[in-house]
Amino acid sequence: MTETTEASLNDDIQRDVNDPLQKKQINLWNTIQQLGFVEIVQRVGTVVLMIALVAMVIWVMSRYYLPVQGAEPNPGSSGLAAPLLDTEDEEVEIALPEMGEPYAYGAYDDGLARLTKLHTDLPSRPRWDVTTYTVEEGDTIFGIGLKFNLKPETVMWANYHILVDNPHALKPGQELFILPVDGTYHRWHAGDGLNGVAEFFGVDVEEIINFPGNNLDAETIGDYSNPNIEADTWLIIPGGRREYISWSAPLITRETAAQASIFGPGACGAILDGPIGTGTMIWPTVERYLSGYHYSPETNHFGIDIGGRTGYAIWAIDAGVVVYSGWNNYGYGNVVVIDHGNGWQSLYAHMDYINYGCGQYVYSGDIIGGLGSTGNSSGPHLHFELRHTAYGRPNPMDWLN
Repeated sequence: MTETTEASLNDDIQRDVNDPLQKKQINLWNTIQQLGFVEIVQRVGTVVLMIALVAMVIWVMSRYYLPVQGAEPNPGSSGLAAPLLDTEDEEVEIALPEMGEPYAYGAYDDGLARLTKLHTDLPSRPRWDVTTYTVEEGDTIFGIGLKFNLKPETVMWANYHILVDNPHALKPGQELFILPVDGTYHRWHAGDGLNGVAEFFGVDVEEIINFPGNNLDAETIGDYSNPNIEADTWLIIPGGRREYISWSAPLITRETAAQASIFGPGACGAILDGPIGTGTMIWPTVERYLSGYHYSPETNHFGIDIGGRTGYAIWAIDAGVVVYSGWNNYGYGNVVVIDHGNGWQSLYAHMDYINYGCGQYVYSGDIIGGLGSTGNSSGPHLHFELRHTAYGRPNPMDWLN
């Protein structure tokens, strides 16, 4: 920079400083700097400037882009209305687009339809009343329970009058009671007491009285030992449980074979001797897949249902003697029971035919009959159970080879 130019700048600055207004501004700015308010002033100034810009944009838009009052938007437009026309001197007819069928529902042609949903999904509410269900082909106690979010035993206990604690008694066309909650269903009899009923099902009296579906009034129910409940009234027992009534053959040994006479004409008399099993048990039939029910004490099913075709061979799982051979009156159809002489008994049910009779000796692998569908059965299968004098009725899958 030349000396002439520098001198000229200094003269300009000096003239500005000599200006009274300029001096005040400089002094004010110096004061702000000394107080440390420079950053605050800058922020406030930025906000004020932004507000001013927004206000200016709004004013420009309202002045030049205000839509024609009463006109519907053109779906083909880009979203901005055309500038206002000068209509003071002459009337201008504005053509509105033709509206199609969707417009009746609040949408424009070729636009996004926002239809009114007439159906409202309400959250699920507790159910208090008993409903009914008609059994369909292929249904099981487990499947029905799952369909209504109930335990399978609840389905069994609510329908003793139909199933008699026998899951194989389930048949298409039956109309079952479906409880609103897990528990049992009790038909009130004259002479029943609330305390006794509650104790039998393992619940508190209040749970029965206070359950909304029972429609009982605690103030008018009276004496619990003789409550004001009409005979034949059905009561829901929330959380109630009971023991199953056994409908199958009991433990039948050589010494007690005659006691099985109450279970049907297949009962045998006293049997004195026979081969003793080795304790190694083979698979009892041709197929190895389960069809129908598996081992499930919760549904009073203490065996396994092995699939197959009618007439498939059924083998003795171990050596022993036949202590029951023939028809069973409680749903098993044709049955063979073998006592193995070592604490074990094996039961074969729903057989199509039987090859061995009472007192006959059998050995592992002997064909004792054919697979069938007799008794309460929904199709050909072998219902197989194991009994033991110490273990009761264990899961056969844990013992078969």
